[in-house]
Amino acid sequence: MKPIVAIVGRPNVGKSTLFNRLTQSRHAIVENQPGVTRDRLYADAEWNGRVMTLVDTGGIQLDKEGDTIEAHVTRQAELAIREADVIILVVDVTQGVTAQDQEVADRLRRTRKPVIVAVNKVENLKREDEALEFWSLGLDPLITISAEHGMGTGDLLDAVVAALPAAEEPEPEEGGPIRVAVIGRPNVGKSSLVNAILGEERVIVSDVPGTTRDAIDVLVERGEDRFLLVDTAGMRRRAKVDQPVERYSVMRALRAVERAQVVLLVIDAMDGVTEQDQRIAGYAHENGKACIVVVNKWDLVEKDDRTMARMTEEVRARLSFMDYALIHFVSAKTRARVHKLLPLIKEAAANHARRIPTRELNDVVREAYALNPPPSDKGRRLKIYFATQPHVSPPGFVFFVNDAELVHFSYQRYLENRLRETYRFEGTPINLYFRTRAKANLEERPLKVRRVVGQGEVRPIRRAAQKRSTE
Repeated sequence: MKPIVAIVGRPNVGKSTLFNRLTQSRHAIVENQPGVTRDRLYADAEWNGRVMTLVDTGGIQLDKEGDTIEAHVTRQAELAIREADVIILVVDVTQGVTAQDQEVADRLRRTRKPVIVAVNKVENLKREDEALEFWSLGLDPLITISAEHGMGTGDLLDAVVAALPAAEEPEPEEGGPIRVAVIGRPNVGKSSLVNAILGEERVIVSDVPGTTRDAIDVLVERGEDRFLLVDTAGMRRRAKVDQPVERYSVMRALRAVERAQVVLLVIDAMDGVTEQDQRIAGYAHENGKACIVVVNKWDLVEKDDRTMARMTEEVRARLSFMDYALIHFVSAKTRARVHKLLPLIKEAAANHARRIPTRELNDVVREAYALNPPPSDKGRRLKIYFATQPHVSPPGFVFFVNDAELVHFSYQRYLENRLRETYRFEGTPINLYFRTRAKANLEERPLKVRRVVGQGEVRPIRRAAQKRSTE
């Protein structure tokens, strides 16, 4: 699970500018006036091989109480502090140490979490000397930066990585239960589905959206198979998330996805695939999870002999970026077709963790290359020397070629389809990578094939095993 780094401080000290700089994005709105950032904003960043989730927060104003916007913003920042593994306190060198800086520093000190002071807007040596007064906050380390110009951000990230907890070892998948995250919009029937799978009322169910506040783990055993179902809070559009507790529960849902092997994306059959469903599906896709789209409330739909086919086409069209996902129609209320879900989950998890022997993989690639050689580009043709699978969950394949620039997306898609047809990678994404290898560094010769006369089939020429480069 990725560690969380919260960027906090009083208003208008440059937190959002720093967030954009560290994430190399323009996610956060930046304005030269206090109070622009009100919600927490999340994005991933990588430094020295460590991936972390950065959280941009609104300005902390501890003197604001009640139901004001400023008070809500402060509570949001406090929730981010509670989630964080490391905290960056941003201060403004041009304004010096303020009473609010002191109050925020005192509160952060009581958390007993690593806190790094980032003194912002330090663009010259004069400002470097002025930054020394921030040692009075009693927090260490202190890094001088200019978020706008990128100065000192490398040193800041070095300090963050040094303060992060040790990287967690991946949880062993063999022998343990299959981890399944049940996600979707509020009130689509996630908790009802979990209860239907269990065959008992284990999770509270209500028509009121937001009943489920936290991620709830439920262990299911069927024979020798074990599944850990995680019922998560419904994820609404950011503009409609107005309760601090709900925002925190959404973050817990996203972290449940990160830990899962298989994701059940539950959608409402009456609504079809909405824009929010697409956003939620995108999060599972970006995290490389096996996915099953569960179309719930199927009992409420008026049907004919083409209804299921039409709905399947609609789901495929709206979720075209994850066309590998399995689609299953259920009614959690009547428990129709629910019994078929666990076998599908088991199949998707097996495909997600499938490893192909190198020799067998290269036989498939040779055959695919022979049946459909890539077209030439300005007199040059793509040549595939060798293929291997360096990782699973999701399966990833590396192709060593004469020039990676010659790989057209359509040919990459063709190779992916051939792998899927051969090994039935249903329910899981697979990743294809292409690496350029110079002939001098590779002893294998490009693939050569021969046509078997009279049979109309293509077979690869078998070669004796050759010593390959260790590079």
